[in-house]
Amino acid sequence: MNIFKRLELNFQPLMIPYKTICIFILCTGLFACQKSIEPLEEIKALPEFVEYLIPAGQQYATTNPFTQVEYTEMKFIVRFDSSAIYQTADTSNQWDVNKLYGFADNNGHHSNFSARFGWRWKDNELHLFSYIYNNGVRSDNDIGRIEIGKEHHCSIRVASGQYIFTLNGNSSSWPRASTTPTAQGYKLYPFFGGDEVAPHDIRIWIKEL
Repeated sequence: MNIFKRLELNFQPLMIPYKTICIFILCTGLFACQKSIEPLEEIKALPEFVEYLIPAGQQYATTNPFTQVEYTEMKFIVRFDSSAIYQTADTSNQWDVNKLYGFADNNGHHSNFSARFGWRWKDNELHLFSYIYNNGVRSDNDIGRIEIGKEHHCSIRVASGQYIFTLNGNSSSWPRASTTPTAQGYKLYPFFGGDEVAPHDIRIWIKEL
């Protein structure tokens, strides 16, 4: 018999275990590769958006921990989705300004001293507002239309008896009656209303900078 034929016959019993070993080595290599492509720590550490949910029938966001703050400037990015489109039960309440994000000031209650952004859906447009309390007197002012699904840069800066609101690079200033050199108080979170509760789940994403 040909010597090569003999060698082939002699090695046939080893073919199955040899294939098994190869498969084991291949799988081990794949698992090793998968482990090596985990996100880097620098990527994991990047600040993420916080999702604020206002459930249907409620006014407060489910995420609203009491957080004391002190600011010369609050900066954040906000993104709305289509849940920002709503119709109030009472048509006159469509004019109400919902609260977005900001802070109480002057170490007082927010209904006495505060500054925050507000928002409203009306006439098929989403607008942001300055929403301020000075000595218990509220003022709100339309500061610009924004698009759903896009990121918008917002800030509130404290300077010389003023709140300076900036939306996507455009600034406007409003009086500040608080006497503390910096804004001192607690953080204010998304809130629906006004008089009415949210007609459906509303989701807002915010990333503080």
